[in-house]
Amino acid sequence: MATPAEVAERWWSQAAALPGSPSAAALAVSAVAWQDAARDLAAAGAQLLALWASSPLGSTHRVRAAFLLQGGRLLVLALPMPDPDVVYPGLQQLFPAASRMQRAVHDLNGIRSDDPDRRPWLRHAAWPEDVYPLRAGGAATVGIEPALLEPDHYAFVRVTGDGVHEIPVGPVHAGIIEPGHFRFSIVGEKVLRLEERLGYVHKGIEQRFQQLPLREGHRLAARISGDSAVAFSWAYCQALEGLAPMDVPPRALWLRALCLESERIQNHLGDLGALGNDAGFAFGLAQFSRLKEEWLRALHAALGQRYLLDAIVPGGCAVDCSAAAAALLAATARHLASTARELRTIYDEHAGVRDRFIGAGQVSPALAQRLGLIGLAGRASGQDRDLRVDRPWAPYADLAPVRCLLHDGDVAARVALRFDELQESCRLVERLLAGLPVGPARAELPSTVAAGLAIGLIEGWRGPVLVALETDGDDGGGGIRRCHPHDCSWQNWPVLEHAIIGNIVPDFPLINKSFNLSYSGHDL
Repeated sequence: MATPAEVAERWWSQAAALPGSPSAAALAVSAVAWQDAARDLAAAGAQLLALWASSPLGSTHRVRAAFLLQGGRLLVLALPMPDPDVVYPGLQQLFPAASRMQRAVHDLNGIRSDDPDRRPWLRHAAWPEDVYPLRAGGAATVGIEPALLEPDHYAFVRVTGDGVHEIPVGPVHAGIIEPGHFRFSIVGEKVLRLEERLGYVHKGIEQRFQQLPLREGHRLAARISGDSAVAFSWAYCQALEGLAPMDVPPRALWLRALCLESERIQNHLGDLGALGNDAGFAFGLAQFSRLKEEWLRALHAALGQRYLLDAIVPGGCAVDCSAAAAALLAATARHLASTARELRTIYDEHAGVRDRFIGAGQVSPALAQRLGLIGLAGRASGQDRDLRVDRPWAPYADLAPVRCLLHDGDVAARVALRFDELQESCRLVERLLAGLPVGPARAELPSTVAAGLAIGLIEGWRGPVLVALETDGDDGGGGIRRCHPHDCSWQNWPVLEHAIIGNIVPDFPLINKSFNLSYSGHDL
């Protein structure tokens, strides 16, 4: 009898390679094979990375799902939908995170799965119920008169029983934070259930991509989620360069990795300070805010931007790093690593901080695997996947990054993992600066880009960032047929609902921050 890995290998063997990557392939399947393949891939330990739909004018609609297999290979299943009004088999029983993605597909493309949860996810009565913005020929959602729309009544799941109360929080919050609604069902202060409602930040980004020239999409990609600008813009360019095809200069690839690790450093510094503050330790916030500002100033001096929104461009990098700038960044990275080690000792020895961190918001490795927790939060719960290690793209194969992994799955583990990854990123930055190849920082994109589908996949600071790019071809001025950017927050937001169960309401801000998921990158 074949093992699950051998069965998954059979599906892979039928797939056709995608442009630009021998470790990515696509396979068109029937509705029956769609579920059979997903079942076999789940049994073999594959992760669902993204699920989306394409509704091109004059062509067959397709639902696609991207799976990360063992060994770092990426398999994209495509389910043709000649009639978009026919219900297709949902994957929510195999991959729980698929449910919200399937609901979003219906809101945007009008293609519905057999998922029993038929509530809208992104629409929020912002456009008429029978309007599907991403269906070919669909109306734009901008400019629709709100007064003409029906009120939006969302059916939250109710918990009943003696002493059960509800606390609605948001979507508008105190302070500078993006909107999201959290409905707590509690007894006393203990949380029995949390239900999230997101989608308030829906900006029409996927529709906007289709209005842009193919060679300009990287600028929008960088602005999908500001804290992951490098990851999204690199993923977009990676997909575009696969369709070109072209060889990006070695120096450009090392500079891109420098930008990516710099983005990881600045986010970890900010989070470590904020988590200290949420535990009532303002000293931590002050110290890590100071270190983050030092790093941002060093980036501005060396690369011309504090936040690297415009660093990654098709063909390479828009920024270069002089010898003097490299020396400044390397010295700053060494200083950050040394100071962070001292601050980690203070966090570890502070009784009040330990009391708030240890055991709060725990997600066991078994639950993390069942729910598909990925990225940084997944590695804190024993999920040993990091694309830089498992699927190293240039130049990471030469850098040999060290995977950081913990198993306790609580706030303390997610904090400790940030400390570990901060040290590793500082080491990688020094390695990158010391080994920058000689040569150009950018090459020209070829005048012709092939038609087809290509995938960009980058391990951002939060976790995997995927960009699926479809085009009819380009002779220098063509557009984008479909671009789906996917942040790992889609997978991780539902896990937060489980992490809070049994904790007290005042611990939610701390637990929420320990995940630090993206609203903007999730609500396109």
